[in-house]
Amino acid sequence: MLLILILVLCILFIVLSSTKIKLHPFLALLFAAVGFGIFSGMPLPLIVQSLNIGFGNTLGYIGIVIVAGTIIGIFLELSGGAYTLADRILKIIGEKRVPLAMSVIGWFVSISVFADSGFVILSPLNKALSKRAKITLAAPAIALSLGLTATHCLVPPTPGPIAAAGILEANLGLVILFGIPVSFVSLFFGFLFAKKAGSKVKIDPNPEMSESDIADKIKDAPSPLKALIPIFLPIILIVLKSVSDFPTNPLGEGAFKVFFGFIGEPTIALLIGVLLAFILPKKQHEGIYSEYGWVGQALRSAAAIILITGAGGAFGKVLQNSGLADIIGNSLSGVKLGIWLPFIIAATIKTAQGSSTVAIITTASIIAPLLSSLGFNSEIAKSLAVLSIGAGAMVVSHANDSFFWVVTQMSRMDIKTGYKLQSLGTFILGTFAVLTLWILSILIG
Repeated sequence: MLLILILVLCILFIVLSSTKIKLHPFLALLFAAVGFGIFSGMPLPLIVQSLNIGFGNTLGYIGIVIVAGTIIGIFLELSGGAYTLADRILKIIGEKRVPLAMSVIGWFVSISVFADSGFVILSPLNKALSKRAKITLAAPAIALSLGLTATHCLVPPTPGPIAAAGILEANLGLVILFGIPVSFVSLFFGFLFAKKAGSKVKIDPNPEMSESDIADKIKDAPSPLKALIPIFLPIILIVLKSVSDFPTNPLGEGAFKVFFGFIGEPTIALLIGVLLAFILPKKQHEGIYSEYGWVGQALRSAAAIILITGAGGAFGKVLQNSGLADIIGNSLSGVKLGIWLPFIIAATIKTAQGSSTVAIITTASIIAPLLSSLGFNSEIAKSLAVLSIGAGAMVVSHANDSFFWVVTQMSRMDIKTGYKLQSLGTFILGTFAVLTLWILSILIG
């Protein structure tokens, strides 16, 4: 209870210090991480080690992706390509369906692409669609985030569900079979929340650009197809890597697999996207690729996002190394709640330390020796237990989750708005996922 109380106080500090006294979230997160470590009794060297490793590992995974994604976004925006693409898409889906389109796109993309990478890649398109449809960025941004989260936690081949299925010795085919409809049902309610709550929060996707500015950009803009390539080719490459990594080796085991494994890494795939974005402008202005040109503008825009995301990773690592997850898991493991128990343990661990993957793996390890006593003996029951863990790992995304900072910072949200939309949205998403699983367990268990 003491650790949980300290965690709550740290979260309150992050929110209040960044909203009331306008302390930069980067410092707020680092101060909170150090404070939690000290007051929870962690060894002082471990606090420093956790900060460094958490910050470094987070940036090692997502830092270059954020930079590359931001460069692609700037070239799409300033060349006018994002707006010609947005106009073409809006003619197909209609201006009122932007949030729905982004939630569905996010759902498909995150089956093979990590949620944070997916959000970075799709953010330029999301902003352009919102700007052209003259709607707030908040609704489609949260719809995209929830779409990415739904399949990230419930549908293999993302690492979390695969790891849980392996630990519980569940049938991976059944996990996929049940995971797809369960993720769709939960996303439906998540989308309704995103549309209703997000529409009340006014965020201009690009306040610096007026309609006349956009019209001028479109005159010299690349075609919609040309603008589409830097966004979706990296996604296709990442998907091909996921396919090549299947245990059945559908792309073979030789040089072909190694090649797609290389170009399908998010960092390499996004850098390929950057090179393709470089050919978007019809007029190659002098210095466009320099630190004073479009590339420099992108790097300056990415800097704050990278620092805040890294600090979020450092905060999460301190929480992980404090042993908070093990304490929570062990204290709840003796409670008999059926399909709800994996969900509650995973949700508590996720909320406490931030990482969905850590929550999934930790919970699966706790639940594995209890399968028989909990009644999870059949193949169907095991697969539902895996999905219950995944549903819990959605609840909730907040300040200790690096994805929270990717979503809020790339969508121009302050922390208070992030809690109202991203945190509450993931709570709704996970809750409806486990409710669906509970009904399924009654019908077919």
